[in-house]
Amino acid sequence: MASLFLALAVITTGLYAGFLLTFLIAIMPGLAVLPDGDFTAAMRRLNEKVPGPVFLVVFLGVIVFPAVALVAEKDVWGRPFLAVALVCAIGSHLVTIAGNIPLNKALAASESPSKEAETTAREGSGEGEGEGGASVARTAFEARWNILHQARTAFSLAAFILLTIAAN
Repeated sequence: MASLFLALAVITTGLYAGFLLTFLIAIMPGLAVLPDGDFTAAMRRLNEKVPGPVFLVVFLGVIVFPAVALVAEKDVWGRPFLAVALVCAIGSHLVTIAGNIPLNKALAASESPSKEAETTAREGSGEGEGEGGASVARTAFEARWNILHQARTAFSLAAFILLTIAAN
């Protein structure tokens, strides 16, 4: 039974760490070159789509499966690796919940209240939100979000490595 939960822990943590790493090395660098209005619009859309049902199963599995495996594990050698992996996974989630999600919500709240006004501003300025709104929103969001994202990615990769060691 412990080996099933350990396998599920490795799988979900690997998927989650890979997802975060993809954002770190491909998505965010790709978005970084966009103009402010396009960047903020793209991040808003991504933040709307990411927390879907499949993502939530993986997000919760990263904590639940290692915790169950730790309780069920009888192998004294693997328990410390499981325990530290669980601490790393919790650390990643704490960064997400206390840091990235509030920044995502603030970015969403900074969106123009009227799509018509946004369209007018985009046509007039090429920025998407006019009056520097997109620039202000991006400045308040991007650097902080990226630093927090680097931390949660490192925690998740560490958890994955530790779970892989515990599984061997």
